[in-house]
Amino acid sequence: MQRHQIARIRRDVRKRTLTVSSIERLTPRMLRLGFTSTELRDFESAAHDDHIKLFFPSTATADGKPCMRDFTPRTFDTKQGRLMIDFALHEAGPATRWAASAQIGDTLEIGGPRGSAVVPDDFDWYLLIGDETALPAIGRRVEELRAGVPVATFVVADAGEAQSFETKALWTPRWITRAPGTDDATLLRAALADHVLPDGEGFVWIAAEASVARTLRTYMVEERRHPKEWTKAAGYWKRGAADTHERIED
Repeated sequence: MQRHQIARIRRDVRKRTLTVSSIERLTPRMLRLGFTSTELRDFESAAHDDHIKLFFPSTATADGKPCMRDFTPRTFDTKQGRLMIDFALHEAGPATRWAASAQIGDTLEIGGPRGSAVVPDDFDWYLLIGDETALPAIGRRVEELRAGVPVATFVVADAGEAQSFETKALWTPRWITRAPGTDDATLLRAALADHVLPDGEGFVWIAAEASVARTLRTYMVEERRHPKEWTKAAGYWKRGAADTHERIED
């Protein structure tokens, strides 16, 4: 079998109703909510960057439908019917308002994942880059990688937002604290400039604000000469827009 083949999985979209069962403040701006439901017994999420739709009924759109936002399934246990979702809390928005006021016993409807793009764990090394919105996917990937494989993470966030992950991989974290007057792309690019890519074949994964993700993908592919077929970038949000999830390509 040829190495490094990305497997694409499609699924029928199914909605599930979940109940909040636990609330944990990971950092000042990251909240982890645990959910339970018997409807999670056949839940599937094959890729670390899968996303599910969360429906927030308390805030409706102009046409009266619930607001929807994309989130990463952080961890899940189908036998126990449990799902963890991490919320990066911002100043405003229906997701932040709902999560910040959530209480044990509250219910929430989710849909998906619609599909997965599974990057195999057969590369010689991994490089994961992003902001706090990418942390759930980055944490899940770091924890799921095989024992001993080198993985470096570069995350830009506010002070106090660093997290720790339990992993058997050889993890090298780099936390970049935001600075007034300096954008995320500049900070991440400066940090990456000092990073020596390991020998062998590696996979680079990037997720951040759309323009930041695009800039960093261009940097890795055109300046660092990393193969574009082994570079995946996505805009997890877009400045001035709501409910955006954009795959960054040529």
